[in-house]
Amino acid sequence: MVDHTHALSFGAAASDYDRFRPRYPERAVGWALDGLSNARVVDLGAGTGILTRAVQALGHEVVPVEPDPGMRAQLAEATPGTTALAGSAEAVPLPDGAADAVLVGTAYHWFDREPAHAEIARVLRPGGTFAPIWNVRDDRDEWVAELSRIAHIGYRSGNLVEKYKDFGPAFEPIELDEFVHRTTLTPDEVLGMVRTRSYWLTASSADRRRVERELAELLATHPDLAGRETVELPYRTLVLRARRH
Repeated sequence: MVDHTHALSFGAAASDYDRFRPRYPERAVGWALDGLSNARVVDLGAGTGILTRAVQALGHEVVPVEPDPGMRAQLAEATPGTTALAGSAEAVPLPDGAADAVLVGTAYHWFDREPAHAEIARVLRPGGTFAPIWNVRDDRDEWVAELSRIAHIGYRSGNLVEKYKDFGPAFEPIELDEFVHRTTLTPDEVLGMVRTRSYWLTASSADRRRVERELAELLATHPDLAGRETVELPYRTLVLRARRH
């Protein structure tokens, strides 16, 4: 079983989460959908709707599913005309074969994988597509690696590829692609982004002060950052994709 303490911590910072978390590149979302058009897509673990809106922008119908009521409320506010269903990866409130695709935006690592795979396969039509997507900071930049260390941001693209080798017997082998992009943030927005991380949201006051102090020092003294009004935070968007048998 998965401990969901961290996974369910985000609702307290739902507004900031929606504001500061990076968006998903259109080409990454399109690749995840495997050439589908006018599809019915489930956004599982939809959070505040960042991925939901990206899929809608490509012309698809989206059904968001999210366990955290704070995140569902923010999704409704930020995504007019869309209401997220209360549910989880292990208990999706939809009938069998209801979806052409199930996408997951930076949430699959919270799932209890075996029951989640069974539920996702149940909800998908035969031949439907399952695709988790992650926005991962590009730690090949030295200062980004230091940011990840300070903020206890643990997962890396290589770690994800090694960890998730299949989606269980209901799915074909996984395909993988990666998409590079950048987001522009002020130093205050970098701190705002860090304050939406699960480590921060569940940390003690002392640990929060340490993160703030070390991050302020990094932004003020690193030669690639010092004195700049904005910084370019590089991302590698990793997509794993597989079809249901």
